[in-house]
This record gives sequence, C-alpha cells and structure tokens, in this order.
Amino acid sequence: MHMNAVGDERRALFEREILMHLDALYAFGAKLTRDRDTAEDLVSDTVLRAFDRWEQYTLGTNARAWLFTILYRLFVGRLRLAKREVPLPDSADERPHDEVGGHPDPEGAYFDSIIDEEVTRAIESLPEYYREAVLLSDVHEFRYAEIAQILGVPEGTAKSRLFRGRRMLQRKLLRYAIDMGYVKPRAA
Repeated sequence: MHMNAVGDERRALFEREILMHLDALYAFGAKLTRDRDTAEDLVSDTVLRAFDRWEQYTLGTNARAWLFTILYRLFVGRLRLAKREVPLPDSADERPHDEVGGHPDPEGAYFDSIIDEEVTRAIESLPEYYREAVLLSDVHEFRYAEIAQILGVPEGTAKSRLFRGRRMLQRKLLRYAIDMGYVKPRAA
C-alpha cells in the first residue's frame, strides 16, 4: 500500500509539472515534423520518456526546457534512423482551418490570416537549423541558454543560428511586403 501511495504522489507531481506544456510541445513537434500524426507520436514518446526519467528531473527547475530537449532529441534520433528528409505537407489543407464567421472585423481577420500564412510559409522555408532556433525563440519564447540546451549546441551557436534565421526571415518577408505593395522598395 505504501508503494501505491508513492506511485500516486509521483504521478501527481509529474502531471502538475509536465501536462501544462503539452500544447507547446505539440506545436513545436508539428513544426519540426510537418505532420500532425507524427507530431502526436513524438509528444507521446516525449511524455513517456519524461515519465520514465522523472527521477532525473529536479523539481522546480525548467520542466518546459527539459521536455523540449527530450522532444528535440527524439526527433533528431528518428531522423537519423530514417536517414531521410522530413516530408513537406502537400497542401495548405493539412493545416487547421480558422473560422472567420462572427468576427467583428471579417475583412481584417481575412487579411491577418493571409499575412499569418505568409509568415508561416517564410518560417517553414528556412533551413532546418535556423527554423528550429527561430521557432524556439520567437514562437516558444525560450532564452538563448535554453535554446542551446534543447538543440544540444553551445550558446554562441544558438545565438548565431537565431540571428541568421531572423535575417533570412526578414529578407523573405520584406520581399513579400514589397510585392504586395505594403512597403515601397528603396530607390537604388
């Protein structure tokens, strides 16, 4: 009976520390894998691995960064095993659809969704190392040291990847803004 109480306490601590991060893990997994089912499997495996290694986690430290590290390492391990590129989605139909109906500014929501799609496409078009750093920093709001830990690289490398990724993203989005007439091109 004492063993069951310890197991219940362990499970309760795990749930309190870990389960609040599932949505963020799934979002990151979906961006890495570009496939919903694969992302769900990756998150499930991450949670199982975290539970199996729960004794290694120090309560009160950064559970979110620990989980992202596990997820990223599982992802990289799967890539190495498969020895192939992650397939890109065939169409935009694989993304969740947002309903515009009932929105107080439907035209604004429509244009915002177009811009959001272009930003998403620009991020997805970044080379993998830069895309990962940009997602971890600008979407999931990790600090440099946490990004370095998750990616398993020195902090300077994480900063460099983030800087270069943001520069590439800036150029891609500037071209889009000029093409759409949102921004005037500079005089040569």
